[in-house]
Amino acid sequence: MNFNSAAFFVFLPAVLVVYSLVFRREHLRDTMLLASSYVFYMSWNWKYAGLIAFSTIIDYLIGIRLEREERHRHRKLLLVASLTVNLGLLAVFKYYNFFMNLGEDALSLFGSEVSIPHHRLLLPVGISFYTFQTLSYTIDLYKREIRHERNLIKFALYVSFFPQLVAGPIVRASHFLPQLQRTPTVHDQRFSGGLYRVFKGLFKKIILADMLALLAVDAVFESPSAFSSLDLLLVLYAYSFQIYNDFSGYSDIAIGAAMMLGFDIPENFDRPYLAQNVREFWRRWHISLSTWLRDYLYIPLGGSRGGKGRVAFNLMTTMVLGGLWHGAALNFVLWGFYHGLLLGLERTFGRKDEASSMLMIVRRRIVCFHLVLFGWLLFRVTSWQNAVEYLEGLARFDAGTQFHPYFFVILVLAFVLHISSQNLLARVRHVFLHLPIPLRSAAYLTGILVFCAFSLDAPSFIYFQF
Repeated sequence: MNFNSAAFFVFLPAVLVVYSLVFRREHLRDTMLLASSYVFYMSWNWKYAGLIAFSTIIDYLIGIRLEREERHRHRKLLLVASLTVNLGLLAVFKYYNFFMNLGEDALSLFGSEVSIPHHRLLLPVGISFYTFQTLSYTIDLYKREIRHERNLIKFALYVSFFPQLVAGPIVRASHFLPQLQRTPTVHDQRFSGGLYRVFKGLFKKIILADMLALLAVDAVFESPSAFSSLDLLLVLYAYSFQIYNDFSGYSDIAIGAAMMLGFDIPENFDRPYLAQNVREFWRRWHISLSTWLRDYLYIPLGGSRGGKGRVAFNLMTTMVLGGLWHGAALNFVLWGFYHGLLLGLERTFGRKDEASSMLMIVRRRIVCFHLVLFGWLLFRVTSWQNAVEYLEGLARFDAGTQFHPYFFVILVLAFVLHISSQNLLARVRHVFLHLPIPLRSAAYLTGILVFCAFSLDAPSFIYFQF
């Protein structure tokens, strides 16, 4: 069930209605939300609900032991058990075939043609996201930064909460579980703000991201040689805004739906293309993942402590594994390597005392955006041949365009909205939310009709594959 599907436009109101009926009874409220979350997930493939349930129960039981265990060695063994189970499942479903292919290719270089067995298991939707959530719970419990959640239903709801289950934001137990210990705060202003956020996310996904894909991006990446260098360059810009609006749109819908239910989910994006360097970009892009990698990988590796070589190794390891987290393919590994290289170069050669005039800020933003832009080419290509064909096309330096005028309208709109001041967007939100209820209702109804018309096939969100 995609957020941009007609099914979700029925599912969410139905959940809200039932939720309002059981809201004051804690056990019923939690049970109802848990059941709704599993129904939401099983709409893709009901069999894989057992996988989430298995991970939930394993970490719940390990959490009980960690809470009681005082012996350091035994606590470490429990942590290793949790890591082994969760990362083992992720490895089997997401990475097994990838590494078997690499093994076959490596053996073929030595003249050995060996066929290694592969599996045909489907990749469970959202497995990377909920795996990182359960891992953060166990690690924080091991470090005694949180207490064990004794209520199994509450813990299971933390793992599977439907607004952010499939594609984040990745929520820490320390942030979400305390909210389950009290009655959620739901009032007209919060509900209206959440509904506005949901429609904002749908606009980003359906009108901006999907239209950019439909009007240009998908066709160009499928056959780069059929398009001019100008079109190839324009599509790199378009894909940058497609993936941003697709993923931040999902996050907006997740945050908005959670608000309507009375829960708070952390922000996941902060206008990343206005970053002045790549380090700042990662503080603005996919914030829940970048902070997870920082806290649970980069800092334990040593972080910024030690010599330049050690810090460079920590950065590169973190970014390469972050790239691999996105997908079991070499282009994602290279994308992570590329960002690790950029971060290492910035740390070594970046000037901390650089002037901050408006002209210099704009220049740094333009440079940073185009560095990120090239990285998106590595992220999006489907094969090495596809990448070479794209680069060769860019090198032809020919002009002319095949794109429909609507493409340029959508691209400019996406750009303008991204650079618009937060104060301006906040004023627009304030004015809209203070319109008379009939006008707002008419606007929302019109939005639903438009979204349904433009999203008949309900294209999946890009990050669903991760």
